[in-house]
Amino acid sequence: MSQNQPHFYRGRFAVAPMLDWTTRHCRYFHRQFSRHALLYTEMVTTQAIIHAKYDHLDFDTAENPVALQLGGSDPEQLQHCAQLAQQRGYQEINLNVGCPSDRVQNGMFGACLMANAELVAECVQQMQSAVHIPVTVKTRIGIDDFDSYDFLCDFVQKVHQAGCQEFIVHARKAWLSGLSPKQNREIPPLNYERVYQLKQDFPHLLISINGGIKTTEEMQQHLKYVDGVMVGREAYQNPALLGHIDHTLFDANAPIITPRQAVENMFPYIEQQLSQGVYLNHIVRHMLGAFQHCKGARQWRRYLSENAYKAGAGIDVVETALGFVEE
Repeated sequence: MSQNQPHFYRGRFAVAPMLDWTTRHCRYFHRQFSRHALLYTEMVTTQAIIHAKYDHLDFDTAENPVALQLGGSDPEQLQHCAQLAQQRGYQEINLNVGCPSDRVQNGMFGACLMANAELVAECVQQMQSAVHIPVTVKTRIGIDDFDSYDFLCDFVQKVHQAGCQEFIVHARKAWLSGLSPKQNREIPPLNYERVYQLKQDFPHLLISINGGIKTTEEMQQHLKYVDGVMVGREAYQNPALLGHIDHTLFDANAPIITPRQAVENMFPYIEQQLSQGVYLNHIVRHMLGAFQHCKGARQWRRYLSENAYKAGAGIDVVETALGFVEE
């Protein structure tokens, strides 16, 4: 950020946590487009961090700023995981109070926690007592028939009293039964005005908005009313959008990064990962949407899809696929 630019809220623009999508390879790719975007991990459960043999906190600090999204409702386990995350270099801990899937509810975390603001408050308080990085909450505007504005305000007030200063609000309510997670992202109507109202009534809090946002013009409109915007599927499926973020939302002097530049900037990382035994497909599957709306985008996707999974596939596969594209 240039010297004369104002200081911006860390979460002014963020890429949402998305299961099986916002992996470390995905985040590294997204970082090539934007220096300033706040990137989120997939939701990781406290149980997985504590008990799994696989290192769920593994990431490259070159991805920063990165927020770790935790799933859980045991205050002591969350506190322990928050401490581990801080030690590893994550720059924010986010508690998932928004995911409506059955599996998540059975583990007593996600959107069902909206019905237990006292427990969420205790979880936040425990984490904040143990780390100096921000602890934030990602939530919905309501669940099931608990969808009044008063219900949302009561939830935010109680969690704020425990010390939470930052809320990311998905501007849809969640149905805890009867709808799949995908349907819960599409069927309950968006209510942006409710999130704007929350910022008006809690001006001292940092409020970000999430849900259905697809263009930089829409982001700029939302930022007239709230502190930050979070974009999910559009950022993943059309990552070229991210190449405009720094220039549009942070610094008018920042360059617009093209998909070709971002892909070429990935080459050293891909080579390094391949040398460590990572399969090419695990990296490039997150890059398939890079050239949406460009001539040759279909050939790019097809060539990578057909060749990146083959044994011994190397950087030459990406270079060949890049040859099909005209920006």
